[in-house]
Amino acid sequence: MSVHVGTSGWQYKDWRGVLYPAGTPQRLWLEEYAERFATVELNNAFYRLPDHRTFADWRDRTPEGFVMAVKASRYLTHIKRLREPQEPVHRLMSRAEGLGDRLGPVLLQLPPNLTEDAALLDACLRCFPATARVAVETRHPSWDTSRVRAVLEARGAALCWADARSRPVTPLWRTADWGYLRLHEGRARTWPRYGRQALGSWVRRIADTWPDGADVYVYFNNDPGGAAVHDARAFARAAAARGSTVSRVP
Repeated sequence: MSVHVGTSGWQYKDWRGVLYPAGTPQRLWLEEYAERFATVELNNAFYRLPDHRTFADWRDRTPEGFVMAVKASRYLTHIKRLREPQEPVHRLMSRAEGLGDRLGPVLLQLPPNLTEDAALLDACLRCFPATARVAVETRHPSWDTSRVRAVLEARGAALCWADARSRPVTPLWRTADWGYLRLHEGRARTWPRYGRQALGSWVRRIADTWPDGADVYVYFNNDPGGAAVHDARAFARAAAARGSTVSRVP
């Protein structure tokens, strides 16, 4: 199994001295990040979708084999609420293709007040290229149905596993031959860190669900104080100890 471990974003000022050496200008943080991690989740695309040229610039600034997952624009997920998806999906993918072979999965994070509509989700997923890997993070419990699971499986889309406060907040379905996990906030003594037991539980869940050779993307979204950097490193060590092939971490 190949476990790709990274963080949700890289532009955090309080990561100075944690990931970025003191004195490193912010314009070089991506290069510094990509030397230490092999993947990142681009979460600021949710707020403002970069243009093709910016994506292409990130491709040129990162090493071969680097993978950038892209969180879909809120225009698609929160403003349109998945309705009339063809134009926003095309806009997203036509710009993100500037990443070339650096482009990883696309994350659709649904609004927490968007309730289940399997047909709406199916129509949206149908707009993505067949080669795209799409993960869907549902945040309302009404989505936890067999209809939704069937749509994800039929489209080869991954249900995004999510953790908040060191517990799963989504079903632990395997809906594709690859996986996606986001960890938002742990319960360890130094907030918002994750403890060893919590990280070990996620390592076991992944190992018990996906076979050797599967790609599983794991992103830590608990950025304050550099917690994501520390926890990504600890998670990678635990996964490697269990026999998984793990991408580089600091």
